[in-house]
Amino acid sequence: MAPIRFILNGEERVVEGLPPTTTVLQYLRGPAERLTGTKEGCAEGDCGACTVMVEEPDGHGGLRRRAMNACILFLPALHGRSVETVEHLASQDGLHPIQEAMVERHASQCGFCTPGFVMQLYAGWRTGALTDRQSVKDVVSGNLCRCTGYGPIVEAGLDLAGVPIPETGAADAARAQALAALRGEGLFQYEAGGARWFSPGDVDELADTYAAHPQATLVAGATDVGLWVTKQHRTFDTLIDVSRVHDLRHVEEGPESLFFGAAVTHVDARERLAGLHPDIGEVMRRFAGYQVRNAGTVGGNIANGSPIGDLPPILIALGATLYLRQGEAVRRLPLEEFFLEYGKQDRHEGEFVVAVEVPLLKETERFSASKISKRMDSDISAVLAAFRLGFEGERVASARLAFGGMAGTPKRATQAEAALTGRPFDAAAVRDAAAALQQDFQPLSDMRATADYRLKAAAACLERFRLQLSGVPTRISEVA
Repeated sequence: MAPIRFILNGEERVVEGLPPTTTVLQYLRGPAERLTGTKEGCAEGDCGACTVMVEEPDGHGGLRRRAMNACILFLPALHGRSVETVEHLASQDGLHPIQEAMVERHASQCGFCTPGFVMQLYAGWRTGALTDRQSVKDVVSGNLCRCTGYGPIVEAGLDLAGVPIPETGAADAARAQALAALRGEGLFQYEAGGARWFSPGDVDELADTYAAHPQATLVAGATDVGLWVTKQHRTFDTLIDVSRVHDLRHVEEGPESLFFGAAVTHVDARERLAGLHPDIGEVMRRFAGYQVRNAGTVGGNIANGSPIGDLPPILIALGATLYLRQGEAVRRLPLEEFFLEYGKQDRHEGEFVVAVEVPLLKETERFSASKISKRMDSDISAVLAAFRLGFEGERVASARLAFGGMAGTPKRATQAEAALTGRPFDAAAVRDAAAALQQDFQPLSDMRATADYRLKAAAACLERFRLQLSGVPTRISEVA
């Protein structure tokens, strides 16, 4: 077993004796550091007050920078990485440009959320994500403020977007080498308080480690597991971190499909999936907040089996195939067959998600995806609808209609599919398919929507798809 080694605000840290589920926020604000600029607002990755910037080698000789929520990031995940907090931004020469902009734009009132906004905008600037007003809004989608109404904060972000990003290639290369040396080779193992943390570097190490500890909890971005600790106060004997498994972090494009490793983050997946259809990019732009998209993974969003996960219905509609590995054995199955019932998936002991294969759209096929939620940004869907229709002339030759939020699992609407197949995609067909949805689903009523609303919203998404294919504007932005 080894201690946790990382860089904090430019200085090396060696940590041992703290439980593996200690969050980065707890460590930063605790007696060892007393870096209290990083705030705890929600302890669930929702408000952004705890935002820090994490750096790690990008595999190409440079650094990968990400804004992340310290409140649900476990301390051992920093091993071989660098973290920067708001205290590190100012220098002897004065405030950082984003801090100056926040002051000049009067973008802070009570000030509690301000460090998180500063770090989020700083990370967005360093990664080149700040390009225009919409991009600034997207970057701060995971930060909440109860005072300013966001306008002055967005203006501060626009001011920062105009500041040249410094050229740090040589320094980044040196930092990447130092971090790689800090992490070391092979499997990282940490233990404290009777709990263990394993961090394999390749998929074979992961398979061996999971086979040896089949009751372990797998952790990728910890956007779900982190809440089990901070909100449910659960304890874990063994955790296996898959976020460093380089075999799971790649994207490949074949002649007929895309392959995503299970540890590909939503930010990295969005660009490639948006290339399949712009609706997918729009849904993923609204998926949680930017910090969660930086940490959460494609495989994690599938493996946790949530009935309200946004990505599985889209992938099911596209006809995705899931790859799972147990020891040396790899099996594949259609993604919709992975979800058996609420809280239960077709995953054997010691088996983990390796990759997902997503077929490309054919010229004769049309696609649509819609996210229905109370808030535009950083909100859980009441209904997620995704449709893939294949046409022979004017008639629907094949139909895949998938929904989230309508049942205990992400699920296809097979009765509605049958109502559409073999006939023109017209108003009568949509009415019949909408009626069939009541045979496919008996949704629940909860804080997000009533059962009746969900059925009506699902039918409305299908009607909007029909109107889109008819050339009728369905959004205000499409009306001249």
